[in-house]
Amino acid sequence: MMRKIFAFFVVTADGYYEGPNGEFDWPNVDQEFMDFSVEQLDEIGTLVFGRITYDMVAAHWPTPQAREDAPAVADRMNATPKIVVSRTLQRADWADTRLLADDVAGELTKLKQQPGKDIAIFGSSNLTVSLLDLGLVDELRIMVHPIVLSEGKSLFHTAEHRIPLELTGTRAFKSGNVMLYYRPLTN
Repeated sequence: MMRKIFAFFVVTADGYYEGPNGEFDWPNVDQEFMDFSVEQLDEIGTLVFGRITYDMVAAHWPTPQAREDAPAVADRMNATPKIVVSRTLQRADWADTRLLADDVAGELTKLKQQPGKDIAIFGSSNLTVSLLDLGLVDELRIMVHPIVLSEGKSLFHTAEHRIPLELTGTRAFKSGNVMLYYRPLTN
């Protein structure tokens, strides 16, 4: 059985993954969200990031503050093998991170064919759109947070065409967050 690639995002009720100035101060994070994060990370054998997301998470999860605030999540984020897709980075210093600049589709296809846990793209909207176009993303996991920003950056702002999706599951959280599971119909 082939490993699947899924992309996980958090968005506002009006579909933004960041505010107009890059703000990311709106996610509704509580213990239930943290427990979900640990469950999801336990399904993952490899994390994949685009350069912008990689820069943010690599600057956060290895820090003492992250280990203090969310030790179970930090342990998993730091221990899971990672790939950063970038043509501009010269090196990736976060533990167990490999830089991938060329033949991204070929390398991820090979990785999917190897035994192991699933592959997850966290954030990285532009990368996800390009991998959706190549038919490499098997599932979208979009967690909608109960807030409206009224402006910001749309999750799939770089998509050049419609991407039909099939809803395969939902999960409501006490906080008002709602997890939506979709299968792209382009695969």
